[in-house]
Amino acid sequence: MIDIRSDTVTLPTEAMRKAMADAEVGDDVYGDDPTVKRLETLGAQMLGKEASLFVPSGTFGNQLALFTWCRRGTEVILGEESHIVVHEAGAPSVIAGVQLRCMNDPGGIMCPAELRKRIRKSDLHAPATSLICTENAHSSGRVAALADMDAVKSIAAEHKLPVHLDGARIFNAAATLNCTAKDIASKADSVMFCLSKGLCAPVGSLLAGTAEFIDAARMKRKIMGGGMRQAGVLAAAGILALTEHTPLLASDQERAKKLAQGLAKIKGIQVDIDAVQINMIFFNYNAGVQAAEKIVDGFAGRGILINPPEGGEFRFVTHYWIGDKEIDAILTAAAEVFEETK
Repeated sequence: MIDIRSDTVTLPTEAMRKAMADAEVGDDVYGDDPTVKRLETLGAQMLGKEASLFVPSGTFGNQLALFTWCRRGTEVILGEESHIVVHEAGAPSVIAGVQLRCMNDPGGIMCPAELRKRIRKSDLHAPATSLICTENAHSSGRVAALADMDAVKSIAAEHKLPVHLDGARIFNAAATLNCTAKDIASKADSVMFCLSKGLCAPVGSLLAGTAEFIDAARMKRKIMGGGMRQAGVLAAAGILALTEHTPLLASDQERAKKLAQGLAKIKGIQVDIDAVQINMIFFNYNAGVQAAEKIVDGFAGRGILINPPEGGEFRFVTHYWIGDKEIDAILTAAAEVFEETK
């Protein structure tokens, strides 16, 4: 099956499977796992941070950051369409005990003037702001410019507030901006980034920041149940994800552009090709519920897995296992399926 539902569906490569089988391991809770240590050192170096911490998932890493930075009852400012708000199951209220103060952030870009308005100090009626969260690349597939991130960091510094970056796809953003992940990470005090998704590791993310912050986060990770013992088996794949797969993301994104251009030629499909900035293609097709089900089934019948639309919008995602042959097959199937649903 060709699976373009998400880049979370990627399978580990044979090289990763061998590295996992051969990994030197120890009890990471005791600090005894040498492979985890190598991964954490590598991740910190690539992002220009003092230290990093291996965690089970991106959501775990984001929530661990909030749990570490924020006092209970304080407030976190972030975009209303950010992953932390939309896709993390209300975890900030459960784990960190914080309130979310959302703002409009089209494409992950916060308006400086609007951000300033939302920063609050504690008084009888209001919680104090304890953290600002940004996201790059954004869940919408958009990439924020470094200058936009600088503006947020500058305002945060004025108010002595930390910035946490949800950088789940930071290496995708770096490929788009033609910069390094370190350049993007420099705009935040802590960064979470995923080793899975387009990088193909089966499990895991890293949370990076100062050594002091990571020491505090290690304790909080234990509280959240994130001590994974002989985690070197997973970290071995993460090392290959960072050393071998980060340079390949640009090709995934080029194929996303090719796919978007092909879809744009199909009658009834509306796709903004300029908005295809990483490996995600969002497009609209005027289809009711029954037609949408027929479209999903039509692709499945041709060996292609897609998600149903959300709010009338489809999303296709390219990744390591989607090559030129698969792109051609997707476009052939799309021309047939959408013709059938007219």
